[in-house]
Amino acid sequence: MVTEALGRHIPAGARESQWRAADGHLIRQIAWTPPAGTPRGSLLFLVGRGDAYEKYLPELEHWRQAGWQVGAAEWRGQGGSGRLGRDDTTGHVDDFALWLDDLAAFWRDWTARHAGPHVLLGHSMGGHLVLRAAAETMLRPAPAALVLSAPMLDIGPDALPGLAKRAIAATMVRLGDPRRPAWKASERPGDSAKLRQALLTHDDGRYADEFHWRQQRPELAMGPASWGWLAGAIRSNARLQSPGLLERLMLPVCIIATQADRLVSPRAIRRTADRLPHAEVTWFGAQARHEILREVPGVRRRALGAIDSFLARVVPA
Repeated sequence: MVTEALGRHIPAGARESQWRAADGHLIRQIAWTPPAGTPRGSLLFLVGRGDAYEKYLPELEHWRQAGWQVGAAEWRGQGGSGRLGRDDTTGHVDDFALWLDDLAAFWRDWTARHAGPHVLLGHSMGGHLVLRAAAETMLRPAPAALVLSAPMLDIGPDALPGLAKRAIAATMVRLGDPRRPAWKASERPGDSAKLRQALLTHDDGRYADEFHWRQQRPELAMGPASWGWLAGAIRSNARLQSPGLLERLMLPVCIIATQADRLVSPRAIRRTADRLPHAEVTWFGAQARHEILREVPGVRRRALGAIDSFLARVVPA
């Protein structure tokens, strides 16, 4: 059951803290209120580009009520975990390898402190990084299962060949500061801030929750990505699609996705799922936008039900 009242406050029993990476960079994390009784395992949720874990408080509570010890974390350079660019709102990284190294180290530390079996869940860019880290066997111990929400497995538009996207982004990086914004506003090129909700969710209340938190915690606000991020995303997606890489991943993988997604490529999600030996996908249509876990109640219930059913089968209590 998703507890809507949690959308704008953090429970008293949850603990927010900072994890220190090897180079000293501080990354925010939250350890959710423990479940009643003995936990059935531990679940770590990793957010998407420009996200903060505050956006997913009701879902964290849902998984706690399902018996999981739940944690969540951000990526360095976004949310309350500092910035890597030249201003406070542009999301920048030079290479996704930095985030993969952070994830491997964080996962090693987090699993040492939380009882297994361990489940790793990522949304959008987080889903991409989770899948790539698992496919490249960077995660030790290996998760018992992966859950990917609208994973970012290609950068649009689909009609533009991958080599062309890579060449354009690489050229723009060479022509100027790679930390400069790749577009002006919203979540993708060509969209104004006013149209942002039309990309993310039909649920007005859940959309408003994000701006409540940005008012309470201004450091969470983030706008467009940089050209460096865009080039890095294209290179990382190409690496993930390397021949034979996905076929070697023997972990069970649950994917929730929507054919109406205008931020990530549904075609790339379908193509990737077909290559994974043990993947299952729950598809939505026009009733769901990119942030499926923050959609209207009926969509969320179906998405969370699919995840719960998957975990009950592959990671039984």
